[in-house]
Amino acid sequence: MKETLDFSFCDEDLVASAGGALYWPARSMLIVADMHFEKGSAFGAQGAFLPPYDSRSTLQRLAALIRRFEPRTVICLGDSFHDRAAGDRMAVADFEVLEGLSKSREWVWIVGNHDPALPAGLGGTLESVFDSGPLHFRHEAAAGIATGEISGHFHPKARVKSRGRTLSCRCFATDGRRLILPAFGAYTGGLNVLDAALAPILGRNLTVYALRRDAVHAVGRRSLAAEPGARRQ
Repeated sequence: MKETLDFSFCDEDLVASAGGALYWPARSMLIVADMHFEKGSAFGAQGAFLPPYDSRSTLQRLAALIRRFEPRTVICLGDSFHDRAAGDRMAVADFEVLEGLSKSREWVWIVGNHDPALPAGLGGTLESVFDSGPLHFRHEAAAGIATGEISGHFHPKARVKSRGRTLSCRCFATDGRRLILPAFGAYTGGLNVLDAALAPILGRNLTVYALRRDAVHAVGRRSLAAEPGARRQ
């Protein structure tokens, strides 16, 4: 099994990690999307109990990837926090870990629809869009034609046909012009890459890098399945 998969995007060599992060070796950048810190506590406040350890689990996986790749820069593609009050609800020990990570290297927080501002005390800068060379980082894919765009927001997942059965998993999704990252957070659902909402963004030239059992698998469009009852795009 391959825990990473190398691929080319807009003439840049990138690495998809089974942990759900993207690494850009030429710029020593680690990129993650949609961590949704404190989603569990937000649901708990609404009476829907979820074990309150999602932030810690997400932090541990993020820290492990930082140790592995040792990036100079970390980019978080928005919705890093589930809501404006998430930082206040985060356990002190967890917040201190995140604070230490964000001050240990160049850190870019992209504004998301869930987190228009950052909790006080964190390192890094807050940006709406971040450009580096030929690649452009934002939370949600922009309308119209875009080349070199890397985003999150949609929490892409794939239903992959394999040996007579269909497996569902998180994935990276790209048409060669745009790349959408999987949600990195512990409590995040997903949108099927064949959903109509993604058709104008990804087009028909679709490849996914599916994450399953600590491995990354390249999957072509012909091996993908829509949600039951949905019209395939």
